Amino acid sequence: MVHVTKIYLPDKEKYKSYVDKIYESGWLTNNGPLVQELEKRLEEYLGVKNLLCVSNGTSAIQLAYRLLELEGEVVTTPFSFVSTTSSIAAEGLTPVFADIDPESYNIDPQNIESAITEKTSAIAPCHVFGNACEIDKIDEIADKHHLKVIYDASHAFDVKYKDKHILNYGDISAISFHATKIFHTIEGAAIVIKDDALYEKAKIVRSYGVDGPDSVGMLGINAKMNEFEAAMGLCMLDEETIIHEQRKASREYYVKQLKDYIQMQKKNEDATQSYTYFPIVFRSEEEMDKVRSALLEKDIAPRQYFYPSLDTLSYVEKRRIMPISRDISSRILVIPMHSGVEPTVSKIVVETLEKLRR
Repeated sequence: MVHVTKIYLPDKEKYKSYVDKIYESGWLTNNGPLVQELEKRLEEYLGVKNLLCVSNGTSAIQLAYRLLELEGEVVTTPFSFVSTTSSIAAEGLTPVFADIDPESYNIDPQNIESAITEKTSAIAPCHVFGNACEIDKIDEIADKHHLKVIYDASHAFDVKYKDKHILNYGDISAISFHATKIFHTIEGAAIVIKDDALYEKAKIVRSYGVDGPDSVGMLGINAKMNEFEAAMGLCMLDEETIIHEQRKASREYYVKQLKDYIQMQKKNEDATQSYTYFPIVFRSEEEMDKVRSALLEKDIAPRQYFYPSLDTLSYVEKRRIMPISRDISSRILVIPMHSGVEPTVSKIVVETLEKLRR
C-alpha cells in the first residue's frame, strides 16, 4: 500500500557513525553534544537565531504558551492537525476559532478581529500544508490589540517568506520534525524565539524548570530531544537537497496534470513553495469518497487531511460554527507526494482522477 507519507531514511553508515559516538560518550539525553550541534547547524541552514530543539511538535507549541505566560483566550484556526488546538487547551487556555480562507486554507485575517475579546491574549495561526499565512496582516492585527503571535509552522521547513525563513516571524514559531516530515529527527521539533531573554528562559523550562544543580526556579516540562534523534537530524540535513528535489518533481507533475480540473491550494505569492503535502479539494464529499475508494482499490491510500474541522471537537467551546473549514475538511484529500514515490504511482493517481472526473 502506498501512503500519503513515507519516512525518508538517510545513509545508514553515517547514522551508525553518530551512534558510535553516543556509545563512546555515554551521553544519551539532557542537552547532549549532538543536540547542541544540530541546533547550531539548523540555525545556520535556516537563517534563524534562538532555535531550541524539543521532543515533539505538541510540546513545542505548549512550551511557547508557557514561556509567554498567556492567560484567557487564543484565536486560532479550525483547519489544522488536532495538536494546534489541543496544545492550547492543555495549557489551560481557551481556543477561539476564526474561519479559514476557502482558497489558501489558512486562517482568514478578516475573521480574526471579530473573534478577539477582552480575554484574548494571543493569535495562533498555522501555515497549513506549509503555505505561508498572511503574516503582515496578522502582525498588524496583533500590534493593534497588543497580542502575542505563535505560529504553528509544522509543515514549513522548506519555506521562506519575503526572503527570510518563515520561522523568523511571530513571537515564537514552532516546527515539527516528526518522521513523516520533509526533515525529521524520528520524533522531535523546534521552537524559534524572537526575544533573547525568553530564549534563555526556554532552555530552563524545557528541562523541568531546573536552573541549577540543586534549584528548580520555575514551572517547567520535560521537552528534551535525545541524542539518537539529533543524530538522525544531522544525517537528514546532509541529504536535504536530495529530498527537496524529489518532492519538488512530484509536486510539479501533479500540478501540470491536474491544474485544469481539480481545486488546489492557492499559494502565498510572497512565499516559496512547500513540498510537504499535496492536497486537492473535490466538488462534493461524495466525489471525494468515490476517488478515495478507487485509489484504495489500486493500493494507494490518500488521506482526508485535515478532518474533522477542529471546531467540532468535544472539548472546545461551541461559540460559532466554522462553515468554510467544515466544508473544506469534508471534500479534501491529500495524495502521495514524498521522496521515493514511483512515477508510476503518480501516474496511476492522475489517471484515476481524470477518469472519475470525466
